[in-house]
Amino acid sequence: MTSIVYDECVTVLPVVDISRLESGLLEDRLAVARDLDRACMDAGFLYLTGTQIDDAPFTRLLARAKAYFALDAETKMKSYIGLSVNHSGYVPMGEEQLGSGTYDLKEAFDINCEYALDEGRGPLLGPNLWPEMEGFRHDVGAYYAHVAAIGRQLFRAFALAFGLDENYFDAHLRHPPSQLRMIHYPHDASAEDRPGIGAHTDYECFTLLAVTAPGLQVIDKKGAWVDVPLLDGTMIMNIGDMMEILSNGRYLATRHRVKKVPEERYSFPMFCAFDYDYVVAPVVRGEVARYAPLKGGEHLFNQTAQTFAYLKRRVEQGELVLSDAVPLDSFGPKAARYSPMSSA
Repeated sequence: MTSIVYDECVTVLPVVDISRLESGLLEDRLAVARDLDRACMDAGFLYLTGTQIDDAPFTRLLARAKAYFALDAETKMKSYIGLSVNHSGYVPMGEEQLGSGTYDLKEAFDINCEYALDEGRGPLLGPNLWPEMEGFRHDVGAYYAHVAAIGRQLFRAFALAFGLDENYFDAHLRHPPSQLRMIHYPHDASAEDRPGIGAHTDYECFTLLAVTAPGLQVIDKKGAWVDVPLLDGTMIMNIGDMMEILSNGRYLATRHRVKKVPEERYSFPMFCAFDYDYVVAPVVRGEVARYAPLKGGEHLFNQTAQTFAYLKRRVEQGELVLSDAVPLDSFGPKAARYSPMSSA
């Protein structure tokens, strides 16, 4: 593991090479797991490099994103996320709001696990709502599959880091509601000074991010917002709510935001999660659990329903009832932690 020093040598962002996760030697995979464990414990935000990362799927994805977001609003709204059965589709500017006040300066297209079966469907699990654009589904789906495969390798590395069997999580990654977001941040020099996306933690286990321009910021250990610079040939990774629980607080969900962008920006985060019905609880052996169990899929949907306008309306109208929803800022450093065992 190496490190990149930024923000006037105040903060260090680790770089972890995951190439050896494909090695047939257990000691090689354990070495990566140790590096990953240290990086997640020390920073929670890191760069990944490795032979698994292929530029070709990203290049095709970016081309599709540029073509799609260049369409007129009426055409894009034909795939409006509120028309979907699994929270997929187009997210217009103003639809999503992480806090009070003005909306974020972004639009998006969300893609979930393509689940065609009738049995087992849920709020985040079903067939995606795809736009009528030639090649879109193929190229976006190929990128989803590419990054999901890297995510599965990382889940095995985390199992090793926790002292578990390497395949411990495999049975809970059959049809996970992992989501790929295609986000477009248009640059508008005349717009008021509001963020591309407000401060938040991610709800899932971890996020794998590819991005075209600067703008991402993270809170460092001193509580200051610092820029995350781009590093060629890498993906950015950060810890989410569920991994904080799994690790029993060894890793903390990383609070981050996108500031007002100085140029047009495309961002492609893949939020890696477990199967919808998996109950997330601390798995580190030999430790007293500091977190109560949390229903994974329910947590994802509850948090989503607190940020998207079409779901908020359904809650207000009584069409949708949220069960055991926790506040959006329940994880990360200095957060009011979700149901600590001392008060559960």
